[in-house]
Amino acid sequence: MMKRFLFCCLFPAFNAQAADLLTIYRDAIAHDASFAAARASFDASREKLPQGRAGLLPVIGLSANTTHNDADATSRTTGVTTGAQYNSNGWTVTLSQPLFRWQNWTGYQKAELVVAQAEAQFAVSKQDLAVRAAQAYFDVLLAQEAVATAQAQKAAIAEQLESAKRNFEVGTATITDTHEAQARFDLATAQEIAAQNDLTVKRQTLSSMIGKAPDVLKAFRGGAKIGPPQPDDIGKWAETAEAGNLAVQQARAALEIAGREVETQKAGHYPTLDLVATHGRSGTGYSSTGSGSDSKSSTLGLQLAIPLFSGGATVSKEREAVALREKSLADLDNARRAAALSARQAYLGVTSGLAQIRAYEAALASSQSALDSNKLGYEVGVRINIDVLNAQGQLFDTRQKLARARLDTLVSQLKLKAAAGSLSEEDVAAINALLE
Repeated sequence: MMKRFLFCCLFPAFNAQAADLLTIYRDAIAHDASFAAARASFDASREKLPQGRAGLLPVIGLSANTTHNDADATSRTTGVTTGAQYNSNGWTVTLSQPLFRWQNWTGYQKAELVVAQAEAQFAVSKQDLAVRAAQAYFDVLLAQEAVATAQAQKAAIAEQLESAKRNFEVGTATITDTHEAQARFDLATAQEIAAQNDLTVKRQTLSSMIGKAPDVLKAFRGGAKIGPPQPDDIGKWAETAEAGNLAVQQARAALEIAGREVETQKAGHYPTLDLVATHGRSGTGYSSTGSGSDSKSSTLGLQLAIPLFSGGATVSKEREAVALREKSLADLDNARRAAALSARQAYLGVTSGLAQIRAYEAALASSQSALDSNKLGYEVGVRINIDVLNAQGQLFDTRQKLARARLDTLVSQLKLKAAAGSLSEEDVAAINALLE
């Protein structure tokens, strides 16, 4: 009866289509606001590549003008004043092709690295979304378990309360048993209210991530076994994280970008050479004096510019870039250490979680046996009511801790893969296979 009661509490609408972790994860990809911002940021960063390439391509411009002229001229000999009104106009097409601009070339290389860094950042956001979606999903399951446990405990205490009242009426128990059971019943009622409120909050958190009210969620399959991490070696996971962690990849790209920036600033000392070509037409309209002209011109040449002195700004910017490159090198070292630490913590989270699961499973069986023994002892008079209530409380507490240990271990598995930089939808699907 108790298992059936828990099942009904956990799945009040079992006839509806239940959502699983993979469905929630895909809904989060489509609707999570934080991930949408990361996607837009990545799209913006990808435009750095064509912007950098533009510095290597020709620049073509067109300019045109038209002017109305009203001129008066007075002869010094005759004193006669003549006037002229005419229009002058023209247009020019200019093409400039960089031949040697080292800062433009390093700028293009830097743009490629910026895009690679943005790809790593977007991958971090996607991995973070997988962990957040799993955490929110399991938080709802744990909150449902807490509600079901509180309701089952309340029902069990209610039965014990009624038994204590009957035994008091027939004189086989004292009023103390009734008061103890009543106190436990009132406490269970308060715990049920708190659990219901927490479930509402957890469902709202998940709803904000997937953009809709979550359906009934599939729970952890009772007979499913959580395997150890593969490889089962904390040192190998730390080594993999130092090389493959996405934050490390970002830091490595940042270091290369800083190196390109040093080259860009050094290029401020180098000359520049451009190919410049122009073609244009200019004309002066006819006036009352009969004057006017129409001309065309084309030019093709090289334009050389040699920087001589810029007030020390170029040298200062070069020193600044070198210092920032040293900072990026330290950031890379820090990212590697942080990645190895995260991998070790996640690995220990998985292994200790597996040990806790085994311990709680054994404790659950022992708690059930203790409860059965105390109930039997109470019926024959060798145990008092408080012993049964304590045994019930221990059983429900152990059951809830076992559920938390299982789900926390699954989240730690995802965090371990994320620390190593290899978390993907396949890993989410593997955990999803452990659900009902």
